[in-house]
Parts: sequence; structure tokens; C-alpha cells
Amino acid sequence: MPPPGVCLNIMETRQKQDGYGSITNPDKLFGQDYQQLKTYCLSEGIMFIDNTFPPDRSSLGQGMLEPSDLARVVWLRPAKIAPHPSFILDGVSRFDFNQGQLGNCWFLASLGALTFQNHIFKQVVPLEQVFEEDYCGLFHFRFWRFGKWMDVVIDDKLPTLNGRLICVHAKDQNEFWAALLEKAYAKVCGSYTDMKAGTPSEAMMDFTGGVHMCVNLSKPPPDLWELMCRAGQSNTLMGCSTPPGEKRDNSVLPNGLVEGHAYTLTGVKQMMSRGQLVHLVRVLNPWGKGEWNGDWSDRSSLWQTVSSQDRNMCLTVDNDGEFWMTLEDFCKFYTELDICGLTPDFLDGNSSGHWKTSMYEGRWVAGTTAGGCMNNRDSYWTNPQYRVMVCGGSSQRNEEKNMLVSLMQKHDKRNRHMVQNLHIGFSIFELTEKDKTQRGKFPASFFRTHAPVVKTEIFLNAREVMEFFVLKPAEYLIVPSTFDANETASFILTIHSRAETRCHENSGDQTHETVKKPKQVKNEQEDENKKFIFRQYSDKFEEVDGEQLQRLLNEKILKGDLKSGGFSIDACRSMVALMDTSITGKLNTEEFLRLWNKVMTYKDLFYRTDVSRTGMLSLSELRNAFTASGMKVSDDMLNLMALRYGASSGHMTLENFISLVLRLDCMNKIFKQLSDGKAMKLHMTEWMYVSMYT
Repeated sequence: MPPPGVCLNIMETRQKQDGYGSITNPDKLFGQDYQQLKTYCLSEGIMFIDNTFPPDRSSLGQGMLEPSDLARVVWLRPAKIAPHPSFILDGVSRFDFNQGQLGNCWFLASLGALTFQNHIFKQVVPLEQVFEEDYCGLFHFRFWRFGKWMDVVIDDKLPTLNGRLICVHAKDQNEFWAALLEKAYAKVCGSYTDMKAGTPSEAMMDFTGGVHMCVNLSKPPPDLWELMCRAGQSNTLMGCSTPPGEKRDNSVLPNGLVEGHAYTLTGVKQMMSRGQLVHLVRVLNPWGKGEWNGDWSDRSSLWQTVSSQDRNMCLTVDNDGEFWMTLEDFCKFYTELDICGLTPDFLDGNSSGHWKTSMYEGRWVAGTTAGGCMNNRDSYWTNPQYRVMVCGGSSQRNEEKNMLVSLMQKHDKRNRHMVQNLHIGFSIFELTEKDKTQRGKFPASFFRTHAPVVKTEIFLNAREVMEFFVLKPAEYLIVPSTFDANETASFILTIHSRAETRCHENSGDQTHETVKKPKQVKNEQEDENKKFIFRQYSDKFEEVDGEQLQRLLNEKILKGDLKSGGFSIDACRSMVALMDTSITGKLNTEEFLRLWNKVMTYKDLFYRTDVSRTGMLSLSELRNAFTASGMKVSDDMLNLMALRYGASSGHMTLENFISLVLRLDCMNKIFKQLSDGKAMKLHMTEWMYVSMYT
């Protein structure tokens, strides 16, 4: 049984700080250790079969093949498919493979781009894998997935019909790196069918874990050619897409291009033609055939207007799916250009390493931190907030774009087809001198008086949205959000800055302060009345256990205030444990009076912040309750408390609120007593002693 999710989150955070999840120390998908599995298979003399992605229908998925064909699929190892199987033959090339029956042109277009960058290719595809030595049917690949690198283990059984591969296949029947890489990515997505439909940027990011920039070719930037040239000279992958047609079925247009199709951008070239400078773009169809037939296509007469040197260097008359076209035609017939690199250097062509990157993982939770876009005036402020200080630099010109901000949805579903992207975006606000004194989240009033200086113009239901822009030296607030309020999802916010920046999450860390209590005047008569009531429910030793406390609270102290059946026996036993200084499982008179005073303080706090007068706290009112109490609670902690103590309706009852604040107050006190103020060290017996009773 795995540990609870909160424990896993802490473990993952610590592991990341130690470098776990990096390319040199990747996480292991499903905990499968390639080296351990290989050692075991070789020592036992067995061929590996991957039970987490078995060679059967579940791994193929539904809808890729007709039922009659699906029944005839046979999973074969390469030795049963080709006479002399090899992992890689004569190096790696974009022409090594062709697309199969699976509609994953977006993945294969990215794969074609990957072959241009040997350094990146070796990160994704460990090259020591061979069929000739220490072979046991086991291979592994590495992909970047939502903030960390994953090592993915597979067996080499591949789906075939009539002895032929049904998915990606090499032009040389003996080469298998592309087919095995595709299988590993299918495992990450959930099945082969889950790879249908996508964008080149998705796979390119998973190959690099780097910097992605998307260019809208219908409104290209004035420096598009310079950007493409810089990208071509850097360690980048480039892909592009054509717009979908009315039927959305990859129809081939009269000009030879395929509708709704992903291509690899494989080169850019500037040359002289008839005394004029022309900018040419080289594009590859992952089908391995089917080419543009307009200007500068393979058989275009325009090739006779350039120097023989340029013609011999660039022109290949062959139906291999690769062709040239002008930059103007490229922008006319393609919708998007995706550029993905290990670093942001391609943005300005400077490789001095001066770009700085900050990455934050956050979460929108319905009711607490999912405020929606700025149309939601009352809740927008509850979204996660990040403060960024952009420092000045003498080498920076004011007109130069110096910030690239990316917002990516982080999915945790096993099957890619189950993922429902939300419409996401972000806004950036400049802070005035007065604003800079604010501690913790900026309230709703801030956003009524401040307009964003940068924002995503359209909220897209895409995996990632980004903006590339100029920010002058100043302090700013970045607010990522979904379009609609109360939509729960995780995200990664990445800030690439050419200027020196200082960034931090802005919800405010939890402080170890107890709830502020109103000043109470000592009233001996009131205390005697409380003691009298207490004795009516206590035993002969004037103590109450959980059952007796339950009756006291529900039938006497809070009668009429409780909306959902009152305190449960478990909640009352927890209260006893939290207030029990003698560890008897019971509360004496003094302990009970302390609890009674706390309960009345929390009740007063509850009703002061229940502005809707429903007798329930909305989760946004819960935040106000903590503010009124004087406790600063981070967004992450608020989300956890809402999930643990809130109802599915998004509200919290008085009894749950009292249980929550009492536990939070006591846990703060325990930490203060047993820690140095920053960290706490307990032996296992001490940890179990504290956690199991309280």
C-alpha cells in the first residue's frame, strides 16, 4: 500500500531538491528499474514481458483497427519480423521511418525533428541498447513529463498484421529504434490509440523538457525569418501544422499539402534568384511521401534561377515527403510554427547563458484557489499569485522582448484520451510603490483598480499557453487562471527572463500563531455554570470521554447551531486527544473548560465570516476566516484543508470548522514546542506517539 498523497508530495519535493527527476536521475515509470530488470532476466535466462503494458488489446486501445483486424493482431519480437534486427543502422535520420496506421503524425513530425539534434536524441534514446549482446527483449527510453524526466521500460513485442508492423515502421525492415520509441511513448499515453491527434509541441516538449515557443503564422512577427534562422542554428526542434479541413480527414489539397496535418521543419535557406533574395523553408511530411507542388517544389523551374551550388546543395528530386517553399507560402498555408529548445537562447541568438528560468508547480482547487478569469470579479483574486521583480540591466534595450512566460496544464490521468484540457491563461500586473508593502495575496480590490500590462488574449483549451513580451524593470504580479471559476487542475508556470529576476509564490506561508482570541473578562459565575453543566455529563471522577463529549457538544453547548447531525464520535475522540494533557483518554474539568472556550471562539469566528448567513462557510469564506483569525495559510494548505474538511457541495459546517481550527491550532503548538522554529526531528517512536494519538 503506497503512502498517502500528502506524504508522496513531500517526498517528491525533497527528491526534486536532490536532483531526482532530472535527465541524469530520471523517475521510473511504475517503479520499473531498467538495470534491475535486465540483470534479473539475464540471470534467469528469460525474455522480458512488460505486465504494465502487456502485448494485448488493452495496449492497442479501442478504435485504431476494425474489430476483424484487431482479432488478427499478433505481437512479435523483432527477430520474428526481420531477418537481422538492429536497434540503429547507419546512424539516425529523419528518413529512417514512415507513419503506420496510427494517426500520430504530430508525434512523428516531432520525431523527425529530434533526429537533427544528436545530443537531445541521446537523452531520449539510450544508444547502448542492442540486439546482439545481453539481449533479453528489454528496452528503455526517457521522456520529460510535466516537470520531471521519466525512464520508461518496455518489452520489444510489437503489434503486427500478417507479419508486418501496423504502426511506425522503418524503411529498412531491420531497424527498430523508431518502432520501439513509439511503443514507449504509447505506454506513457496509456495506449497506442491514445496517441491519436495532438500537436508537435506536445511531443517536442516531452523530448526536451526545455523552452517552447509557438508562432501564429496568420499574424507572424516581423522578425520571423531571423527567429527561424536562429532556431535552425541552435539545439532546437521545429514543427508546423496545416489547418484542418471541413471533413477533418487529412484530405490532400490540389497543392499537395495535407489538411489538419503535422510536418517537420527541417531547414531554412536564403539564396539569390533572378537578382532577388528569397527565403526558403524546407518541410517534411512524416508519411514519407506526399509533397508540395507549388513554387520551389522538387520539379519547379525556379530551381534553374539559382546558382548551381545552391541547387546541388538543396534540391533532391525524390518523393520522400520533403520539399522547399517560400516563407510567404509557408505562412499562407500553415497555421502554427512550434520551436522547442533546451534553452531560450534561440529567442535572441545570444548563447552567453544569460537567460534565467524559474518554474513553479501550482493547483487550482474549486472553491478555494480556482477563481476563474477576470470576468469573475469577486473570486479572481483567489487564484494562485506569483510576484516577480524584474531588475534593470545596462545591456538590455527597452524594445527587446525579455520575458517568455509559459502556463502548462499538468495532467495525472493514466490515459491521454481521458484528459480534458481546460481553457487557461494568465495576466500580469505592475505593482506600485504602495502595492509593494502588501503581504500575502492581493485582495479583490486590487484587481478592480489595476489593469494587466500583459495577458493572454485568448484562453485556450490547450496543454500550454505562452506569451513573449517586454517587461521594464519593476515588480509585477502574475496570476494564472482557468477561464471558468471552480475548475480543479494542476499547472506548471515557467518564467524565462533575459533580465535578472526574483520570483516567489505569493499566497503567504503558514505562520505558527494561535488563533487570536477576544479579550475575556474573568467571570467566576460563568465558570461555575460551565462546571455545573460539565458535571451533568461527566463520570464520578468528573471526567468526560469522547462519547460523553459528543453528547455535551451536540445536546447542550452547540444545540441549534449544528446543521448536519452534529459532531461524530470520531471527531470528539480527536478533540479529547488534542486537549488531553494527562493522556488518559478523558478530559478533566480544566481541560474541558479550555476546550469550551476554544469552541466558542471558533464559533464566533465562524459566524463573523459567514457573510452569506447560510450557517455554512463557503470555501472562499474559509480563507476569510483564517485572515480574521490572524493565521496566514498558504494556498496549498488551504486546498488541503478544504479537501479534508469541506463537503462535496463546496461548503464547510460549523462542526467541521471547529475540528479543523482546533487541530491546526494544536499542531502549531506541538511544532513550536518540539522544533527549533524551522524544522522538527523526531525518532520513529516519538513520531508514532504524537501522530497516532493526536
